[in-house]
Amino acid sequence: MQQKPFQIIGIGVAFSPNLKANIYEAARLSLLFQATLVLIHVGEKSSEKIQKLKEILNPFSAQHLSYELVFKTGEPVDVILSTTIEKKIDLLILGALQRENFVKYYIGSIARKITRKANCSILLMINPSVERVPCEHIVVNGLEDHKTKQAIASAFYVGHQLGAEKITIVEEISQQEVAVNVDDDKSLRKATLLKERIRMREESRIQKMVTEIPEKHIEKIVIKSQPIFGKRGYSIGHYAQVVRADLLVMNAPEKMTFWDRLFPHDIEHILTELPTDVLIIQ
Repeated sequence: MQQKPFQIIGIGVAFSPNLKANIYEAARLSLLFQATLVLIHVGEKSSEKIQKLKEILNPFSAQHLSYELVFKTGEPVDVILSTTIEKKIDLLILGALQRENFVKYYIGSIARKITRKANCSILLMINPSVERVPCEHIVVNGLEDHKTKQAIASAFYVGHQLGAEKITIVEEISQQEVAVNVDDDKSLRKATLLKERIRMREESRIQKMVTEIPEKHIEKIVIKSQPIFGKRGYSIGHYAQVVRADLLVMNAPEKMTFWDRLFPHDIEHILTELPTDVLIIQ
């Protein structure tokens, strides 16, 4: 993984009550990641809009924030996706695209469409704040998948840059792996032993990936491995909510087929509920 995975950050901005909070969050991240910020507004360009955005960005301009304003008309999803390609955006922040009274639904629907097609990582913010809220605990998916190594490395990079205190790597284990009928003491012992073997196997796999992460991204961070037996996507989302994680990091979904769209799985469960801020690593 490259030392600076997010060099160009994009954010969709709408002139809503959350405008200032969304921009502040994006600008802070851009400074922390030493990245250029691209603000994407789906709508007509005007001097009033430019002035408003520049006023909000003033405190960050004083800190030498590099940014660019983009105005485009069209369908929000199409405009945002095309701009991420044109501007070579590495991380796209979605948080400004909210409709009052329909926040969860609208963010979810936009996120679904974009995560299926985007070629960059995506950060979904559910509670943007003008004042910085510390990111103390990050939960990251440890699923056995070819994208997991990158997701875990990104979680530690982000945790290091944000000053996180703890990262929990969650291995979601399908119930089918421990499908043993428990009807007596012998079968109970068998099921318990099987779970323990799987837990040890998963811990070993995760530990190997952690050893490959740069030392500076690990120092001062408490690392925990947590196996969970249950439905993928739903289980980790529920866990992140229960432990009150500040950020959930997930693999980006594979390109979805028609059938995948009919039957939700993995990331779809997360997008339905959004238990906390969610970072989807492409």
